[in-house]
Amino acid sequence: MSGIFYQERVSSGLLIKGLMAIFSVIIVFGTLFMILLVDLSVEDYYGLVFSSGILAFVLFLFWNYRYLEIRINPDKLLVQYGIFNKKSIILKDIVSCQIINASFGRYGGIGVRYGFDGSLAYTTSFGTAIEITLKEGRAFVFSSKNPKKICKIIASN
Repeated sequence: MSGIFYQERVSSGLLIKGLMAIFSVIIVFGTLFMILLVDLSVEDYYGLVFSSGILAFVLFLFWNYRYLEIRINPDKLLVQYGIFNKKSIILKDIVSCQIINASFGRYGGIGVRYGFDGSLAYTTSFGTAIEITLKEGRAFVFSSKNPKKICKIIASN
């Protein structure tokens, strides 16, 4: 049996989208203001290029974490958050799947986080998430729009 049982893309929450918009405005208007209205020396241009590079890097990070992608195929669960964070779990290694609330108190924020209880979380916002308990290793938590459906698919395998 091949194919994908389930596929979902969970967009980042309003916090990430808002921060991305704010940094975009700062980069564009800040750079235009400095170039057009301020008499800059050569050293000032170097500083402007350096600071714009830092802001552009921060913007890239926000862009990188704009959504979380979930795929379940016949033998494994794949959760990818951005370019660099990918978690692949063999379905037979999952002991339990439960719906939880991903809270600030447990993870200290959103994104790729380690919980105060030792779990690893990929969360796009606070609220509904899925906690996967494995035979070995730490618990894994991730955001989803359809947690009941995912837990049902995992339980049936």
